[in-house]
Amino acid sequence: MGMAVSIPFYTVDDLDRFPDDGNRYELLEGVLIVTPAPSHRHQVIATRLAAYLMFGIGAKGEAGVVTPGVVLRPPRTQLEPDVLVYPARFTANLKWTAITEHWLAVEIFSPSSKIYDREFKRGAYLTLGVHEVWLVDADERTIEVSRADFGGEVSRDRVVWAIPGGDRSVTIELNDLFEGIM
Repeated sequence: MGMAVSIPFYTVDDLDRFPDDGNRYELLEGVLIVTPAPSHRHQVIATRLAAYLMFGIGAKGEAGVVTPGVVLRPPRTQLEPDVLVYPARFTANLKWTAITEHWLAVEIFSPSSKIYDREFKRGAYLTLGVHEVWLVDADERTIEVSRADFGGEVSRDRVVWAIPGGDRSVTIELNDLFEGIM
């Protein structure tokens, strides 16, 4: 007779007890996901994307842009996109739990996260109500754009992102984004 496999489930409150060891600890429906600290290349891309978005829409006072961010659905889901954009009405002094609308979540692939980001996190973000998800692949020099009402498409030259319901948009040229990154 075989032994039953027991998978531990965690809550958002449990994350506070994990070590501050540089790893990223996330929860998806209570399942703990641990990934190594982001690489230098990963952080350069995240910073560039955040800067494009911040100067395109964030500096105008229409959106918050952070890297990384937190998308919560307590008690058992807490995800940390590499870049997160949300409406500016959610001020910087609020807790993550108070931010209830998320416009854009960006995940930058690394060798340890590519399958997880594509197969699990993208769908989770959309289920949690994030309007749009970008999956950035530096090796392929692409951004895959997904929306719940649209499916997805892979961009190889530029991505245009617009504030939901607004008239302001940002164009990101992928050659500029990936310049100097092998």
